Amino acid sequence: MSIKGKAYVVGIYEHPTRLATDKTVPMLHAECAAGALADAGLTKNDIDGYFCAAGDTPGLGGLSMVDYMGLKLRHLDSTDTGGSSYLLQVGHVAEAIAAGKCSVALITLAGRPRAEGMATGTAPRAPAVPMPESGFEFPYAPATANMYAMCAMRHMHQYGTTSEQMAWVKVAASHHAQYNPHAMLREIVTVEEVVNSPMIADPLHRLDCCVISDGGGAMIMTTPEIARSLKRPLVKLIGAGEAPKHQMGGKIDLTYSGAVWSGPPAFAEAGVKPGDMKYASIYDSFTITVIMQLEDLGFCEKGQGGRFVSDGNLISGTGKLPFNTDGGGLCNNHPSNRGGLTKVLEAVRQLRGEAHPAVQVKNCDLALAHGTGGSLGTRHNAATVIMERE
Repeated sequence: MSIKGKAYVVGIYEHPTRLATDKTVPMLHAECAAGALADAGLTKNDIDGYFCAAGDTPGLGGLSMVDYMGLKLRHLDSTDTGGSSYLLQVGHVAEAIAAGKCSVALITLAGRPRAEGMATGTAPRAPAVPMPESGFEFPYAPATANMYAMCAMRHMHQYGTTSEQMAWVKVAASHHAQYNPHAMLREIVTVEEVVNSPMIADPLHRLDCCVISDGGGAMIMTTPEIARSLKRPLVKLIGAGEAPKHQMGGKIDLTYSGAVWSGPPAFAEAGVKPGDMKYASIYDSFTITVIMQLEDLGFCEKGQGGRFVSDGNLISGTGKLPFNTDGGGLCNNHPSNRGGLTKVLEAVRQLRGEAHPAVQVKNCDLALAHGTGGSLGTRHNAATVIMERE
């Protein structure tokens, strides 16, 4: 069964805070939910499905938030695949709606790692619940930045990608962030400033890394019938794909991501090609993440990602593929260290024509949002969603 056209996004909200010292995680979830409901013109009592990654809530995952917000549900999903969770759940919502399991679904993301003093990319990621192989992983506990740096170094060695090319991803994000009043980093940066910023994990510099922020966001998705009864622009999901990539018993190639498997079924279901996309939201935990995913999604040939992003090709109004027009994780925010939901939110804004006028893509009727959760250098999950303005 295809989910094409079976579910519509009718409400979105991005929390304006980037430092939540005065709020708890449940409060952030609830405020995001209230904002998305207000945007959709619906109430809490209309919700009968709730989706939230288990790791982003205290206590018993989604169940704790259902209790906190007082939701009466028919369907609950707390699938957790790291930063890609909320991209994956957009597809899961459509599946549930198509199967009649719920009719109005709420997705929320919230977290406060910045208030808790976490440093993105530098803290070891040891699992809270040890995996069978943890006896080998625990003694070394590689930091997140190390894992992405390995991918970047291999990509540079194999394809000739340069630090200057990776820097263009950050430059494009900064050109967009200047128009976002909530973005953490609003100053435009140059290629030279990126490559001259302090080295974090060779070859990744400080400005190659995403920001760390508190906050969150929410979405409301519903049936075509309910969507058409609301006074909101019609944005529908037309394709979705998901795929894990792991260490495969040591047979791992660091130069590609799970997007090579999640992208094709999403494009096939939607009946479109990468070249048809007017806008793309691409997970940008690090600059190399964007380059690899653009290649794997088919926007350019493998190994040509560095050239593809160069010279402003990702800048709205300048390049061929406008990306992350809110500033993305590199400049705007990366709530709870999971940027998947914010990628969908900006794609919806573009399709609605509600992005900032300076970065709004003309006649934007097709948009892609894609991300990974986990680590490109070890195990991760990829999720791709394609949406259309009706």
